Amino acid sequence: METILIVDDEKNYLVVLEALLGPEGYETITVDNAQDALGLIRESDLDLVITDMKMPGMNGMELLDEFKKIKPELPVIMMTAYGTIEMAVEAMKKKAYDYITKPFKNEELKLTIKKALQNYRLVKENRLLSEALSDRYKYGNIIGKSKPMLEIFDLIGKVAQSKASVIITGPSGTGKELIAKAIHYNSNRKDRPFISINCGALTETLLESELFGHERGAFTGAVSMKKGRFELADTGTLFLDEVGEMPPPLQVKLLRVLQEMEFERVGGTRTIKVDVRVLSASNRDLKEDIDNGLFREDLFYRLNVMNIDVPPLCERLNDIPLLVKHFIEKYVSEEGQTKIELDSEVWKGLYNYNWPGNIRELENVIERAVVLNSDGVIRLEDLPSEFSGKQEELDVDRFIPPNAPLQETLEQVEEKLIRRALNICNNVQSHAATMLGIKKNLIQHKMKKYNIVI
Repeated sequence: METILIVDDEKNYLVVLEALLGPEGYETITVDNAQDALGLIRESDLDLVITDMKMPGMNGMELLDEFKKIKPELPVIMMTAYGTIEMAVEAMKKKAYDYITKPFKNEELKLTIKKALQNYRLVKENRLLSEALSDRYKYGNIIGKSKPMLEIFDLIGKVAQSKASVIITGPSGTGKELIAKAIHYNSNRKDRPFISINCGALTETLLESELFGHERGAFTGAVSMKKGRFELADTGTLFLDEVGEMPPPLQVKLLRVLQEMEFERVGGTRTIKVDVRVLSASNRDLKEDIDNGLFREDLFYRLNVMNIDVPPLCERLNDIPLLVKHFIEKYVSEEGQTKIELDSEVWKGLYNYNWPGNIRELENVIERAVVLNSDGVIRLEDLPSEFSGKQEELDVDRFIPPNAPLQETLEQVEEKLIRRALNICNNVQSHAATMLGIKKNLIQHKMKKYNIVI
C-alpha cells in the first residue's frame, strides 16, 4: 500500500483529498503545516508528497527545498492557485514532480498521482537492482560442477518461473541465500524487489514489526510509521532466512499471510494486500521440529511446496578447486597482490578437512592465507592450525599481563568470545551457543550481562 502525505493549511482540501484518494487504495497522512510535514518525512516511509504552495510560516517552495535535502528521490506534487503559476514553474526547476492548479479536476489529479507513484517505484527498483548487482546471482556465479550442484542448477531452472514457495535446506555456510537470489533473478519477478530477513536474529516483537511493519505509537519506541518486509517486497520476492527459528506465535501470523496475502501493521487496523513470492531457508530439521512441537506442520507444507537441499561441502569435494580459484581471485584483487599459487600440501589439507563451516569457512581460510603469504605461494603454515593437525595454544604470557586481575580478565575474554561467535553466526543465538559449547539460554544470559544487543 502506497502512502501519500498531504500538506495544506486549508483543512477542507485535506478532507477532500483524503476522501478522494482513500477509495483508490492509497494510505493518506494529512497535516496542516510545514513543520509537521518535515517531521513525518524524516520518520515515515512515504511514497509521495502533495503540498500546497502558499502556507503561513514556511511556504511550499521552502518545504520542497527541505524535502529534497532529506529524500531527494521522493516525488513532490505542488498545488497552486491560478495566480501563482510562475512559482509552480520555479518549483519544477527545483525538481518537483509536477504541479496541479486549484480547483483541481479529480481525474486529472488521480492520473498525475498514478504516474508519480509509478515513476518512484521504478526509481526504487533500479536502486535495489543496482545495490544487489543481480548479475552475481546468475547460474554461472553459483560455483560448482559436482553432481549435487548440477542437480541444484536444474531445480533452480524449474522453480524460478513458477510462483510456488520454495524452502532451501542445508547446513550453515552452504550458500542458501545465494540460491534464493538465483531463483529470484531468473524469474519473471527479477525486476522487482528482493527483500530478505533473518528470522533468528531478532526478538519476537522486533521480528513481527520487521515483517509486517508498525504504526506510530504501536509500542514503546515506535515513533513513526514503518513499512514491513512484506510490504517492501510487494510484487517481488521475500526471503525468510532461518525460518525454523521463528517463534510459534509468529508462525500462526505468517501462515495467515501466506494463505490470504494480506495483513495489518502492528498497532494498525487497515488491511494491506500484497503479491509476494516467499522463499525460505533453514539449517534445522524442520520435520523433527514438527514432531517436537516447535514448528507448525501446516506452515511447513505451505512453505515447502518445493524443496532444494544443499549438501555440505564435505559431500562435494569436487567443487573445492573452483571455489578456491574464485576466492583467491577475489582476495588477491582486494589486497592488491599478484598471482598466488597453492602448495601441494595445502591441497591435501583442503581435501582431508571435514569443513564444518562449509563454503563460508573455506572463504575465511583462503582470505587469511592470501593476507599471510609473503611470496605468492600459500603454504600449510598459512592455514589455521587444524589443517596441520596441531592445536594452537593460547599464549597467555604474550597477550595477558602478569598482574591482570583474574575475574575481570576472564569476563573480558568471555565477552569477546561471545561477540565473535555471534558475528560468525550472523547473530543467530542458537548457532553461536553451539559453537561455544553452551546452551542457548546461557548465551542469552551472558548477552544481557555484557549488554550485547543484536
